[in-house]
Formats: sequence, C-alpha cells, structure tokens
Amino acid sequence: MFESAPGFRVLGEASNGVEALEQAAALDPDVILMDLRMPGGGGADAIAELTRRGARAQILVLTTYDTDSDTLPAIEAGATGYLLKDAPRDELFTAVRAAAEGRTVLSPAVASRLVSAVRAPRPPGNEPLSAREREVLALVAKGTSNREIARELFISEATVKTHLTHLYAKLGVNDRAAAVATGYERGILG
Repeated sequence: MFESAPGFRVLGEASNGVEALEQAAALDPDVILMDLRMPGGGGADAIAELTRRGARAQILVLTTYDTDSDTLPAIEAGATGYLLKDAPRDELFTAVRAAAEGRTVLSPAVASRLVSAVRAPRPPGNEPLSAREREVLALVAKGTSNREIARELFISEATVKTHLTHLYAKLGVNDRAAAVATGYERGILG
C-alpha cells in the first residue's frame, strides 16, 4: 500500500521484534510501523529497545489490539502513536506523515482510553500486569536470572529490568521476593 502511494518509500520489512531491531539499525528509517504481537519478541519490547538505543525513527504502532495492557506499555516504551489496523487508508497515510514530523497520533479509541486513565488513575499496587510483565514475573518465580530471562524472551537485560520496575510499581513492592509473593497472593502466578 505504501509503495504505491506518492511520498513514501518502504525501506524494509520485519516479521518479528528481533528482525525489526536489525532492520531499524541497518536502514535508519524515518518512521517504523510496529505491530505489538509477533513471534520472537513483542512490539512493545522492540519499541523499548529502539528507544534505549536512541533510534532516530518515530515509531507508530499499527495493530488490532487496543486494550490497556497493550496500549499503555507501547506508549510508555516510546511509541509516537498508536493506530488500529482498521484505520482507513488516508488516515494511515496522514498518521505516518504526522509521525515523521514528530507529532503524536492516536486512534480515537486509544485517545479516549488514555484520557480516562489519566482522569481516574489506579492506586499504586493495583494495576494489572501486561502479558510480558506476567511472563517476566513467572520466570522470576522460577528463580531465573535477568540474563536468563532476557535470553529466553529474546529481549535485552535492560528491557527485563524495565519490566521488573514496572511490575514492582504495579504490585506495590520493592523486590523480586515480594513481587513473587504478591503474584501468588493475587492469583497472577500458579
């Protein structure tokens, strides 16, 4: 679709988060369209890693998922915008151009959800964990080190630490042991 539209040039495609990181480093695009759920590492993790690496590209999430557990981690990770795959063609083109200029682009459903989240924040220690945070917590409960978690989930150790920081805040705890205990108490684990 983009190759046939004036003003766009497609530099590459990736089928998973690891390839996305490699392509971004090799091709240095202006805008990256990122899905969230992919084999070999999720989009939010790839976005966090691109942000950590200081990638120049603006990252626009283009996905079918618009739940809080998908939207907020992607935006927190550094996404410039968030659109759903059912967006009309012209809206998508406009969004990519806006992202290239550094402007934030949100689908109406996502914008409403974010406004609601800001107006009615959850008390600390009472936020739901994202799917990736639950994966990290389950591995922590098995005694897995950060390095082993990174290797198993195909993410960097820095990303593991970011997930731990977020899940500690969401659970209202300060360390791994308390996170695991709270995970069992709340039925998140086992």
